[in-house]
Amino acid sequence: MPVPTRRNTGAETGSPTGARTRMPLAVHALGLSVFALGTSEFMLSGLLPAVADDMRVSIPRAGLLISAFAVGMVVGAPLLAVATLRLPRRTTLVALIAVFGLGQVAGALAPDYAVLFLSRVVSALACAGFWAVGAAVAVAMVPVTARARALAVMIGGLSLANVLGVPGGAFLGESLGWRSAFWAVGGASAVALVGVATLVPRIPLPDEKPDLRNELRIYRDRQVWLTVSLIAFAASGVFCAFSYLAPLLTDVAGLDKDRVPAVLALFGIGALIGTAIGGRTADTHLFGVLLSGMAASTVLLVTLALLGRYAVAAAALAFLLGVSAFCTAPALNARMFNVAASAPTLAAATTTAAFNLGNTGGPWIGGATIDAGLGFASPAWAGAVLTVAAGVLTAVSLRLHRRGTPSLVITRAGTAPAAPAGPGTRDPAVSVSANEPKDRSRSAD
Repeated sequence: MPVPTRRNTGAETGSPTGARTRMPLAVHALGLSVFALGTSEFMLSGLLPAVADDMRVSIPRAGLLISAFAVGMVVGAPLLAVATLRLPRRTTLVALIAVFGLGQVAGALAPDYAVLFLSRVVSALACAGFWAVGAAVAVAMVPVTARARALAVMIGGLSLANVLGVPGGAFLGESLGWRSAFWAVGGASAVALVGVATLVPRIPLPDEKPDLRNELRIYRDRQVWLTVSLIAFAASGVFCAFSYLAPLLTDVAGLDKDRVPAVLALFGIGALIGTAIGGRTADTHLFGVLLSGMAASTVLLVTLALLGRYAVAAAALAFLLGVSAFCTAPALNARMFNVAASAPTLAAATTTAAFNLGNTGGPWIGGATIDAGLGFASPAWAGAVLTVAAGVLTAVSLRLHRRGTPSLVITRAGTAPAAPAGPGTRDPAVSVSANEPKDRSRSAD
């Protein structure tokens, strides 16, 4: 995907000027869109009793609406990325956010469970496609050394959804009925559509049509699969514990139920702060952010398992876990773009699928430990094991990178990428510190 012509700010060579590159308004429009997407994805957890009662189904069956969305994200991201590979980027984004908004309207008007279920599947597919294409567009509009910052803006929309959107949806559900929450997300989607249509520039397609076979060859690269695995393990570790934080707070720490939303909001606030920190540091210290963030998450999860019986400690640890977990999110996204630079849309789709694999698998593992009679603190122990695995995979990826093991990067013509512009050119987005060697696995931008 060609990058729109822009003035050289120094970011291409890793100079300090590049670090201060101003983020385009279009990237913020994408972040607003993600706010709507994330609110829809997570708000149903606070609406399940009302939905189950209105649709006359059990709460576990209503919970399948959440699973359907997660599975739709995993499957839809790569499928939509491939299906839209040769379509104009802005047009694709507008179409996907429009379909997503219509899915919310269909959910608000759903006369029965089957229609509501179908609306969630359609919304998930559109959401997955938007994430994949939107992330590729975001990195195309900024220099290489601002990739993590651009992705942090999009992830920040997801963090805001946890802080504002999900509690807001729960409030609307309590006050005006669960359908009002769907109408609200539909309205937010309409605003996002206007923002995308007016602010995202036209990014021309390459003169040569994308070759799907060459794009798919990124999956022959072990660094791509290492990145997929560490993303899935990192996400599953955090959400293994977070998904069962409410029963830990009430049944173990003895916290009143009406105070649980405040603790969950603390996690969201921590996530927002972590995203901002990670977005500002991951471009220059990517592996450093990953290793320190996963180590911190592991320590916090172990501490939560040990001190979860104290309400104050559990609340503080929830906030810090949000910081540590989401601090790594921009780095995880940026790493995938670095090792799969020749196929940015597929890179974004693969990242989306990996995160949702973790978001689906983590809660399942946590639930299995509880069902085994290990108690509500057991998901925190299991989560710590998963984040340790993510850290080990990160260390393996770093070792291969330091050894100069080349990634399989295929250009449009199927040839090897061009050499760097000169001895002073470097890609700090994949270094542990400013003294690390340049990334020889990335194709020239």
